[in-house]
Amino acid sequence: MDILDFSEVEDQNIDVLAGLASEIWHEYWVEILSPAQIDYMVEKFQSSHAIKNQIKNEDYKYYFITVNGIKAGYFGISFKKDYLFLSKLYIKKDFRHLGIGTKVFEKIKEIAVQNNYKSIQLTVNKYNQNTINAYNKWGFKTIDSVVSDIGGGFVMDDYIMEFSC
Repeated sequence: MDILDFSEVEDQNIDVLAGLASEIWHEYWVEILSPAQIDYMVEKFQSSHAIKNQIKNEDYKYYFITVNGIKAGYFGISFKKDYLFLSKLYIKKDFRHLGIGTKVFEKIKEIAVQNNYKSIQLTVNKYNQNTINAYNKWGFKTIDSVVSDIGGGFVMDDYIMEFSC
């Protein structure tokens, strides 16, 4: 396997993360969401100011996923009271289906255990079948579904999934 590295995103790299997020989201979500909703969600959840707020006020940490020195993706987690929340896990198209996601999940499980969490939860779009399949393969179970109004006339229609550590 190539050299895989995880590095925590620091303040000076938030703009780099936001650019990477925008690039991946605009490529990835076109089959499921409208361009207007993608733009809205990137601005609301993955812009520099949104990421800064999440880190400062919502107990988030973001990590770059680097393969052979290239930023291949990122993940974001939030430290909730009763579980670790896997908020984001995105990999660039050229790096998908190479086993990187599985290695990222191993890192996330390690973080959960180090912080004494018994479970990891996430939300996933109900129409994002490839990702749902990956989470099922990793041992996640669907525990609920939710439709969340995110403003701008848009909703997120998600399953809530949980992994027991």
